[in-house]
Amino acid sequence: MTKQLLTITLALLTTCAAKAQQVPVYLDNSKPVEQRIEDALQRMTLDEKIAVIHAQSKFSSAGVKRLGFKDFWTDDGPHGVRPDVLWDEWEQAGQTNDSCVAFPALTCLAATWNPHMARLYSESLGEEALYRGKNMILGPGVNIYRTPLGGRNFEYMGEDPWLASRMVVPYVQGLQSNGVAACVKHYALNNDENYRHQVNVIVDDRALHEIYLPAFKAAITEGKAWGIMGAYNLYQNQHNCHNAIMLNQILKGDWKFDGVVVSDWGGTHNMDEAIRNGLDMEFGTWTDGLTMGATNAYDNYYLAAAYKKAIQEGRYTTRELDDKVRRVLRLFYRTTMNGQSRVGFLCSESHYDAARRIAQEGIVLLKNDIPGGKKARKGSPLLPMQVQQARRVLVVGENAIKMMTVGGGSSSLKVQREILPLDGLRQQLQRLNPQLTVDYARGYVGDTVQSYNGVTVGRSLYDVRPAAELVQEAVSKAREADYVVFFGGLNKSNYQDCEGHDRKDYALPYGQNELIEALVKANPRLIYVNISGNAVEMPWKDRVAAIVQGWFIGSEAGEALADVLTGAVSPSGKLPFTWAATLNDVPAHRLNAFPGVWRADKKIIDEEYKESIFVGYRGVDKYKTKPAFAFGHGLSYTTFRLGKATADKKSLTADETIRFTVSVTNTGSRAGAEVVQLYVSDLQSSVPRPLKELKAFQKVFLQPGETRDVTLTIGRDALSFYDDQQKAWRAESGDFEALIGTASDRITSRVKFTLK
Repeated sequence: MTKQLLTITLALLTTCAAKAQQVPVYLDNSKPVEQRIEDALQRMTLDEKIAVIHAQSKFSSAGVKRLGFKDFWTDDGPHGVRPDVLWDEWEQAGQTNDSCVAFPALTCLAATWNPHMARLYSESLGEEALYRGKNMILGPGVNIYRTPLGGRNFEYMGEDPWLASRMVVPYVQGLQSNGVAACVKHYALNNDENYRHQVNVIVDDRALHEIYLPAFKAAITEGKAWGIMGAYNLYQNQHNCHNAIMLNQILKGDWKFDGVVVSDWGGTHNMDEAIRNGLDMEFGTWTDGLTMGATNAYDNYYLAAAYKKAIQEGRYTTRELDDKVRRVLRLFYRTTMNGQSRVGFLCSESHYDAARRIAQEGIVLLKNDIPGGKKARKGSPLLPMQVQQARRVLVVGENAIKMMTVGGGSSSLKVQREILPLDGLRQQLQRLNPQLTVDYARGYVGDTVQSYNGVTVGRSLYDVRPAAELVQEAVSKAREADYVVFFGGLNKSNYQDCEGHDRKDYALPYGQNELIEALVKANPRLIYVNISGNAVEMPWKDRVAAIVQGWFIGSEAGEALADVLTGAVSPSGKLPFTWAATLNDVPAHRLNAFPGVWRADKKIIDEEYKESIFVGYRGVDKYKTKPAFAFGHGLSYTTFRLGKATADKKSLTADETIRFTVSVTNTGSRAGAEVVQLYVSDLQSSVPRPLKELKAFQKVFLQPGETRDVTLTIGRDALSFYDDQQKAWRAESGDFEALIGTASDRITSRVKFTLK
């Protein structure tokens, strides 16, 4: 019996070993991924190869079912997981389990100046994507804020390439730590919405490499992003979804990108260019991303049946196709085939907590003093609200009752809940003081649309009262209030902050300026909360006591805004862009470089970036304008003092770094956070350079009376400029100066040093 058992056992072991040897290489987790990719590639038919490089539905592409590769699912957006649509239509699928937590828009994330918040943000988003079965999130966006009229600025991370770079890297890493691919967008120079398919950007190489590419480069070379989305616009007369310079030369050549290039939906226009110029996955052809386009057209995509036929006829070899398929297979192994069991979480309390924390840190206190009046002493801070001493608070404005998670284009969401500003503030005020009365006046009517893409906006916005009556009601109630809190700004409607449309002008819409002027005359204790992703003109700025930038901050908007207004949280956000006083102070507009010029012969719009590298605060320094609020500006409910900065050496060589140390003391009576910002100035450059450029920053949290040393380190990269003659980065030896402070216009220390 023992001998029989031994024989059977040996036979079983032999059989198992034989079966183990039969496991295909592409399914063998013990083999290197690149070897598995090559094995899978050799097994695929031409039809299977063609199938994986283009869409099969609005948001999915085919896997290889015969070989066990699952279908691949993408989804918008950078702020939350978009609700599901029908297979071949933009209409809602009508599901009940595709709601989400809305996280703050990326302008708010950038305003935290805290890379830890970027990591928290994307890890939470990745968990929601996993639960919803999404393999790629179409974001984050890192296009540069060139003009406050840009319709999609709210989806991006501000005007400065260094700030955007430091925030995008942890975002990408956090999302992909969950096995969900990031698709960094919109690569590149995507700064117009009105004519986004026709705009041909003309930009010098220095501006391209110093301003518009660094955040993308950081996402690829440091964040190791698995995907990148081509932009709608053209560069050097070629669409960016199949642009030889952008994709083949810079992205895949210079940066060694090994992931996939995804077309923006409807961004592919030419088969030969799509084949040869680096596009890997084609989505949304024959649609602009918002409207229907052609249905059941997936076989008619440029990289579908026409490509297959061209190969069969010998017009192309499979060299380009195999490179695309390798990249797609690599993406599969990183996501759908990564072998790790992850399920994710949907609408968890930890995600709501994350959304609230990010919003709290990103809200920016722009101004906080009373310019005088019967009810207040000149110069005293109006915020935080002294709730115990108040008897009546008036909330004014449509944005107090409007859902901002709905609308605005592809980033529109279907949230499980969104706490509106009126509700969040009323709840917190009455909890702190049950005797307090919180009243509301509409003030103006801007948007009465009740739904977007099948998602309703909650409470009704319908109101037919004339403007004069709305203003009179608000003013009458304001006279009796201890505080007036006006939630105004923009609203994600067309020509506000919205995909597909740029703003028409810099002014606040819907008569808000006149309403604010009337309110402040009636009651100087006016708090203006601007809800937007863009700066707006504020002709009344000097007459309004307190101004808060509230952004589009997602599901916890009402709670987070109330936290800051009532003082439960001390604000610590800093502006990620320059808040120009007038539109003419913006370099692109000062030089008449936005929008572009129509070229009827080629049916494109040439838009020359005449301001070159002098975007935002760089332009402020060059043209000596005075912004309403500077880049990096943001106040607190406590005060801070920076000591004199010191350096660990007086000079450095090309391969060395230099460390600057400055002490930061909380000199106020409550805990808070300050952002130490380090700018570099080249004192003897052979080429025009900005007066200063942000090269390091750190957010530090301090208790009252606490002092902490902050050390910021820079190296040769921080001293370099892009040499457009040599087509390379270059740092010139000579004298530099480190400028350290708390905003671009608030420098407290200067330290000279030399690069040898």
